[in-house]
Amino acid sequence: MALKITKSVSIPDSEIEITAIRSQGAGGQHVNKVASAVHLRFDINNSSLPERYRDQLLMLNDRRINKHGIIVIKAQRYRDQERNREDALHRLQKLLTRGAVSAKKRIPTRPTRASNRRRLDSKTRHGRQKLLRRRVDE
Repeated sequence: MALKITKSVSIPDSEIEITAIRSQGAGGQHVNKVASAVHLRFDINNSSLPERYRDQLLMLNDRRINKHGIIVIKAQRYRDQERNREDALHRLQKLLTRGAVSAKKRIPTRPTRASNRRRLDSKTRHGRQKLLRRRVDE
Protein backbone atom coordinates (compact mmCIF):
# COMPACT_ATOMS: atom_id res chain seq x y z
CA MET A 1 0.00 0.00 0.00
CA ALA A 2 1.22 3.50 -0.79
CA LEU A 3 0.21 6.99 0.33
CA LYS A 4 -1.18 8.84 -2.70
CA ILE A 5 -0.26 12.54 -3.00
CA THR A 6 -1.25 13.39 -6.56
CA LYS A 7 -2.45 11.30 -9.50
CA SER A 8 1.11 10.46 -10.51
CA VAL A 9 3.04 10.72 -7.22
CA SER A 10 2.75 8.36 -4.27
CA ILE A 11 4.96 7.30 -1.36
CA PRO A 12 5.55 3.65 -0.48
CA ASP A 13 4.83 2.64 3.12
CA SER A 14 8.47 1.60 3.59
CA GLU A 15 9.53 5.27 3.57
CA ILE A 16 7.14 6.22 6.39
CA GLU A 17 8.21 5.28 9.91
CA ILE A 18 5.32 4.94 12.37
CA THR A 19 5.89 4.28 16.08
CA ALA A 20 3.31 3.79 18.81
CA ILE A 21 3.88 5.88 21.94
CA ARG A 22 1.99 6.66 25.10
CA SER A 23 -0.43 9.53 24.85
CA GLN A 24 0.00 12.69 26.93
CA GLY A 25 -2.43 14.27 29.34
CA ALA A 26 -5.07 13.05 31.72
CA GLY A 27 -6.81 9.74 31.11
CA GLY A 28 -6.87 7.73 34.30
CA GLN A 29 -5.39 4.27 34.71
CA HIS A 30 -5.92 3.19 31.10
CA VAL A 31 -3.58 5.83 29.61
CA ASN A 32 -0.58 4.48 31.53
CA LYS A 33 -0.94 0.99 30.03
CA VAL A 34 -1.78 1.61 26.37
CA ALA A 35 0.37 3.18 23.64
CA SER A 36 -2.44 4.78 21.63
CA ALA A 37 -0.61 7.83 20.26
CA VAL A 38 1.35 7.61 17.00
CA HIS A 39 4.66 9.21 16.09
CA LEU A 40 5.18 9.48 12.32
CA ARG A 41 8.54 10.30 10.72
CA PHE A 42 9.19 10.91 7.03
CA ASP A 43 12.61 11.80 5.64
CA ILE A 44 12.18 14.18 2.70
CA ASN A 45 15.79 13.94 1.47
CA ASN A 46 15.86 10.12 1.33
CA SER A 47 12.41 9.71 -0.20
CA SER A 48 11.30 8.70 -3.68
CA LEU A 49 9.59 12.07 -4.22
CA PRO A 50 10.49 13.97 -7.40
CA GLU A 51 13.17 16.64 -6.98
CA ARG A 52 10.71 19.51 -7.48
CA TYR A 53 8.46 18.24 -4.65
CA ARG A 54 11.43 17.80 -2.31
CA ASP A 55 12.70 21.34 -2.91
CA GLN A 56 9.27 22.89 -2.37
CA LEU A 57 8.75 20.88 0.84
CA LEU A 58 12.12 21.92 2.24
CA MET A 59 11.29 25.58 1.50
CA LEU A 60 8.01 25.36 3.44
CA ASN A 61 8.03 27.19 6.76
CA ASP A 62 6.38 24.50 8.87
CA ARG A 63 7.27 23.58 12.44
CA ARG A 64 6.74 19.88 11.66
CA ILE A 65 9.74 19.88 9.28
CA ASN A 66 13.03 19.97 11.19
CA LYS A 67 16.37 21.33 9.95
CA HIS A 68 17.44 17.86 8.75
CA GLY A 69 14.45 17.64 6.39
CA ILE A 70 12.48 15.13 8.46
CA ILE A 71 8.73 15.57 8.91
CA VAL A 72 7.62 14.64 12.43
CA ILE A 73 3.90 14.30 13.15
CA LYS A 74 2.48 13.27 16.51
CA ALA A 75 -1.14 12.11 16.46
CA GLN A 76 -2.94 11.57 19.75
CA ARG A 77 -6.38 12.98 19.01
CA TYR A 78 -8.22 9.65 19.30
CA ARG A 79 -8.27 6.96 21.96
CA ASP A 80 -7.30 4.06 19.69
CA GLN A 81 -4.06 3.61 17.85
CA GLU A 82 -5.50 2.79 14.42
CA ARG A 83 -7.48 6.05 14.18
CA ASN A 84 -4.41 8.03 15.32
CA ARG A 85 -2.35 6.24 12.65
CA GLU A 86 -4.89 7.19 9.96
CA ASP A 87 -4.96 10.77 11.30
CA ALA A 88 -1.15 11.02 11.12
CA LEU A 89 -1.10 9.67 7.56
CA HIS A 90 -3.87 12.07 6.54
CA ARG A 91 -1.96 15.03 8.02
CA LEU A 92 1.21 13.92 6.20
CA GLN A 93 -0.75 13.67 2.96
CA LYS A 94 -2.16 17.20 3.42
CA LEU A 95 1.33 18.58 4.13
CA LEU A 96 2.82 16.87 1.06
CA THR A 97 0.01 18.06 -1.23
CA ARG A 98 0.50 21.60 0.10
CA GLY A 99 4.18 21.31 -0.79
CA ALA A 100 3.32 19.94 -4.23
CA VAL A 101 1.37 23.04 -5.27
CA SER A 102 3.59 25.61 -6.92
CA ALA A 103 2.77 29.28 -6.49
CA LYS A 104 1.55 31.19 -9.52
CA LYS A 105 3.99 33.65 -10.98
CA ARG A 106 2.84 37.19 -10.29
CA ILE A 107 2.12 39.25 -13.36
CA PRO A 108 2.93 42.89 -12.57
CA THR A 109 0.10 45.27 -13.40
CA ARG A 110 0.04 49.04 -13.88
CA PRO A 111 -2.30 51.33 -11.95
CA THR A 112 -5.15 52.74 -14.02
CA ARG A 113 -5.20 56.39 -15.10
CA ALA A 114 -8.23 57.05 -12.87
CA SER A 115 -6.56 55.52 -9.79
CA ASN A 116 -3.46 57.65 -10.41
CA ARG A 117 -5.66 60.75 -10.68
CA ARG A 118 -7.48 59.85 -7.43
CA ARG A 119 -4.16 59.36 -5.67
CA LEU A 120 -2.81 62.72 -6.85
CA ASP A 121 -6.09 64.49 -5.96
CA SER A 122 -5.98 63.10 -2.43
CA LYS A 123 -2.36 64.27 -2.09
CA THR A 124 -3.37 67.76 -3.22
CA ARG A 125 -6.31 67.81 -0.76
CA HIS A 126 -4.04 66.68 2.07
CA GLY A 127 -1.51 69.40 1.16
CA ARG A 128 -4.23 72.08 1.20
CA GLN A 129 -5.43 70.84 4.60
CA LYS A 130 -1.89 71.19 5.96
CA LEU A 131 -1.65 74.71 4.48
CA LEU A 132 -4.73 75.69 6.48
CA ARG A 133 -3.01 74.53 9.68
CA ARG A 134 -0.18 77.02 9.22
CA ARG A 135 0.27 80.08 11.34
CA VAL A 136 -1.75 83.08 10.19
CA ASP A 137 0.33 86.27 9.78
CA GLU A 138 -1.34 89.57 10.72
